Amino acid sequence: MPTPRLALTPHVSHGPLDGAWWPHCDALELELPSLVGSLGPDSDTTVRVTVDPAEWSDTPRTVMAPGRVIAVESAGPGGATHVISLDCGSVGRWVLLVVPPDEPAGTAARLLAAAADPENPLTAAHMLALAETDRLGGTAGEAE
Repeated sequence: MPTPRLALTPHVSHGPLDGAWWPHCDALELELPSLVGSLGPDSDTTVRVTVDPAEWSDTPRTVMAPGRVIAVESAGPGGATHVISLDCGSVGRWVLLVVPPDEPAGTAARLLAAAADPENPLTAAHMLALAETDRLGGTAGEAE
């Protein structure tokens, strides 16, 4: 399993996100086990995940992980885009920005840091829109 590229808000989040996840590819069945494993639920903890189906090439209903089966649900109409929600029972619940796998490393690093900032009030869609604007218009601080 690949090591998850993950940034979590320390302690309690005050914004719409609890951090960000930058998967290596768009195959949820390959990426999800390491993400869930990094969050630390016991093998007997029920894990439910809700995803934006547009983010993943084929959204499975379940994902097999070492010692567990992860239930996967698609976000319904009006659900948040570019977000994954993980409910790990008593261990916790996280709402994470999903940084697209093909995002340039510099932009992904900025998105991971911003989403993990507990004071960040931006939604996932807003953060990705700003990143796209930066890419098209040049990033602040670049030499011209």
